[in-house]
Amino acid sequence: MLKTTAIETPAGDALVDITAEARALVAESGVQAGICALIVPHTTAAITLNSGLDPATPADIVAELKRLVPTRVDFIHQYDTPADAAAHIKAALVGNSISLAIDEGELLVGWSQSILFCEFDGPRRREIQVKILAG
Repeated sequence: MLKTTAIETPAGDALVDITAEARALVAESGVQAGICALIVPHTTAAITLNSGLDPATPADIVAELKRLVPTRVDFIHQYDTPADAAAHIKAALVGNSISLAIDEGELLVGWSQSILFCEFDGPRRREIQVKILAG
């Protein structure tokens, strides 16, 4: 089963918690055991698994990625804007997919973990592809 879900992201760089949406898609699938792959089909966005306990964690991750890859005008590739070029690099560093196990109909996410959609060029309407495999 492949589902596509959409989200609206805020301006600039942001991490959006999509854990509830992923859990709902797994429940809707009826799969009791298997794998859930979440894929981001965008070049200026990514996905990761990180702490959901402290609401400041996403802000720290965004701030550190901005420090590591600042928006600047000396990127060789600037098809759109310097911010777009920086977003491509941030997305490449974070990655465009994660895979999580499903057991007893539940998505296996650690008690302190959240699935975070990483927006590096918002605001935009974004899609996340969710592939659920039984097995």
